[in-house]
Amino acid sequence: MRKTARLSALAATGLLALSSLTACANDAAGTSHSSGNDKAGGKGENVKIMVGGLDKVIYLPAMLTDRLGYFKDEGLNVQLLSEPAGVQAETALVSGQVQGAVGFYDHTLDLQVKGKSVESVVQFSRAPGEVEIVSNKASKAISSPKDFKGKKLGITGLGSSTDFLTKYLAVKNGVQPSEFSPVAVGAGPTFVSALQKGSIDGGMTTDPTVATILDKKLGKVLIDMRTPEGSQKALGGPYPSSSLYMQTDWVNSHKPTVQKLANAFVKTLKWMSTHSADEIAAKMPADYSQGDKKLYAEAIKATLPMFTTDGVMPQNGPETVESVLKAFNPNIKNAKVDLSKTFTTEFVDKAAKAAG
Repeated sequence: MRKTARLSALAATGLLALSSLTACANDAAGTSHSSGNDKAGGKGENVKIMVGGLDKVIYLPAMLTDRLGYFKDEGLNVQLLSEPAGVQAETALVSGQVQGAVGFYDHTLDLQVKGKSVESVVQFSRAPGEVEIVSNKASKAISSPKDFKGKKLGITGLGSSTDFLTKYLAVKNGVQPSEFSPVAVGAGPTFVSALQKGSIDGGMTTDPTVATILDKKLGKVLIDMRTPEGSQKALGGPYPSSSLYMQTDWVNSHKPTVQKLANAFVKTLKWMSTHSADEIAAKMPADYSQGDKKLYAEAIKATLPMFTTDGVMPQNGPETVESVLKAFNPNIKNAKVDLSKTFTTEFVDKAAKAAG
């Protein structure tokens, strides 16, 4: 196997990392984030997974699985890479630069109508985990999505799930996507800065960004979709979001490896369901708390209700996602989507049985 360049500086140099990945597309060899050996003592299987923001709480199971040692237990060397938006993780996956992506399930529907066969193999969540925030300055002018007209609204990236959900909330409340301006501002410090400077009037983001904004009193919550109840109220049903999704052809040709990934992630989801936010926060990299461990734990606590305990797709979840996308996306609205091909429970079902 060829050796690939180390990608340790990926978080700081996303563009450089992406070009490095292109040079080794479909090559599973390389330096992995968790480099454990298999039980026989040989080198473990190498898998690259691109995450739409490793430090986002909605994607917490990815890094937590590594920190708990569950990838290593399965004989896997999983290299976790990071991009600021889920749509970029999607791009890395379909171009063959990585074998898996941790991002929103809704990308599987969007890709299907574009002729790409991608499926969720482990469903991390049953709600978006997203929050629509408005700046203090704009809070009087924006009391509901009906007021989005003429406003500048932050999203992580064009074509991202935050873009999808913002457009849906607008259309549902009588505002067309062409009547407001989506602004790609990422998450974390870049989102906070845009809100402070007035570059955006509000926007959709996740924890720990939400916790930071509220702690600094820079804005207010307009719509909270971090819980199943919040998802039901805003979107009309459960909205499966963060997941491990992969190209169907790769899944079918690498079932033993996919099963090991499912085993590891299901163990993590179960572990999360029996531990407190403080205990979860303590397992994560120290820099994720940005110097405020208490605030970080609070961010995790606020988002925990969105996660599944078994990795199984929530009942009626795919239908809710399809309904949301059809409301504003003309490509999906006029297309027939085969929801059965957008996810599988084959691997999580086996993982559950193996775990007893």
